[in-house]
Amino acid sequence: MKQLKFLGIGILFGVILTKSEAVSWYRIYEMFRFESFHMYGIIGTAVGVSMIFMFLFKKGIIKDYLGKQIVLKDKKKGIIRTLVGGTLFGLGWALAGACPAPIFVLIGHGIFPILIVLAGAILGAFVYGMVSKKLPN
Repeated sequence: MKQLKFLGIGILFGVILTKSEAVSWYRIYEMFRFESFHMYGIIGTAVGVSMIFMFLFKKGIIKDYLGKQIVLKDKKKGIIRTLVGGTLFGLGWALAGACPAPIFVLIGHGIFPILIVLAGAILGAFVYGMVSKKLPN
């Protein structure tokens, strides 16, 4: 039953991404050329909602699906890791025209060439998993 809830949330998320045009290559192109506020508004809304949820997680108001407290681990801060990671993510996003969540929405829309991007994302995650222990913390 819980899997159906997750499936429903995923479908709702896909509908929201589609209706807000967040999966549109043209909208992403506009964003990276600083020609439109549309995507920045979507991203800003997502950041605001995430801030609220993080606050609720930390206060223990929202628990995981098993009813346990969600414990957030502190991450090490560093300007270099943030700049390098953000640059790589942004370049991949700009080149592919999609970040991770819209990949699945686009597959659902029948845009099957995005499977190449999905394969690259999986390969990238696999390579990162292989080398992450060797990277400086």
